[in-house]
Amino acid sequence: MSSLRDALRLYAVTDRHAIGKRDFLTAVQTALENGATMLQLREKELGGTEFSREAEKVQKLCQRHHIPLIINDDPAIAVDCGAVGVHIGQCDENASQVRAFLGPGKIMGVSAHTVAEAVAAEAAGADYLGVGAMFPTSTKNDAEIVSQNELDAIIKAVRIPVVVIGGITAENLPLFADRGIAGAAIVSAIFGASDIAEATRELDQLTQKIFQEKRK
Repeated sequence: MSSLRDALRLYAVTDRHAIGKRDFLTAVQTALENGATMLQLREKELGGTEFSREAEKVQKLCQRHHIPLIINDDPAIAVDCGAVGVHIGQCDENASQVRAFLGPGKIMGVSAHTVAEAVAAEAAGADYLGVGAMFPTSTKNDAEIVSQNELDAIIKAVRIPVVVIGGITAENLPLFADRGIAGAAIVSAIFGASDIAEATRELDQLTQKIFQEKRK
């Protein structure tokens, strides 16, 4: 992957509930094999020890497929398992403190819903922003919806890459063409799909068309 911006193009975010009774690691591997350019391991319900063990297994898969791994919410686990970085929300640890803990060699992503949050995150050392939810999403019932106007204002206000998240599907992805966005973080449209391989391949082709070609 030539750059962080390229890696963010099709950013797969895990959801154990969406995967359901299917094998978790097999589902992750399928996404990695069929076009995901970055993976975030998001485990809201696993305890520290379980999360750590899962992170080690997923990191091995990511290394095998040369895909960067981001850990959600837990900087210590990100460092311990050898992930490239961590993603934190507005209600998680202070971004400046996380950056100090990680040092300059790790990636830090931060969720943002407003221009003020985006500018503060960049100042604290964020490498990219996850902006959303853009649409209602089953993965987060209390998700705050970000307007298209606010998204555009955030993109103009910061210099770091922005990815959209929250209810992103193959059907609504074209809305984000020509907006200066690096990519899309996608949860259910990958891991909730009946055929994860087919869904990821479709999103791979679509995100290449929407995000990659616009940079040329």
